Amino acid sequence: MDKEQILAYCNAASANTLMETLGIEYIDLGEDWLTARMPVTPKVHQPDGVLHGGATAALAESVGSVAVFVFNKERDVLVRGIEITANHLRSVSEGYVYATTRPIHLGKSIQLWEIRVTDEKDQLVSLCKLSTYKRPLKK
Repeated sequence: MDKEQILAYCNAASANTLMETLGIEYIDLGEDWLTARMPVTPKVHQPDGVLHGGATAALAESVGSVAVFVFNKERDVLVRGIEITANHLRSVSEGYVYATTRPIHLGKSIQLWEIRVTDEKDQLVSLCKLSTYKRPLKK
């Protein structure tokens, strides 16, 4: 599949999920990275009108987990996020945030991903790390 087909597949797989609810869209990928964006609207705000850290973590976990599938040669695998950390560094109240993930470690069953969440000015909003677990689907 080419880049546009992969992104279309990732976005189609988000139908009727939390990713669709949050407006997460996969928008770009390279040799070892994947980027998604999420609109910052009142539906992802904390009561004081800024982006909720939980929505940021959901964006980070989504892009990291999808990256396992995108960069994995095996197709019949089960992927689960097993730990996520997020350091929130800047508030955002409108526009989009962008999450770009890159692998730190790609083991046979455990992967570690760094996810940088930035605003529209490319300023770092949150720095996240996600551990994922991958195993073959039982047939």
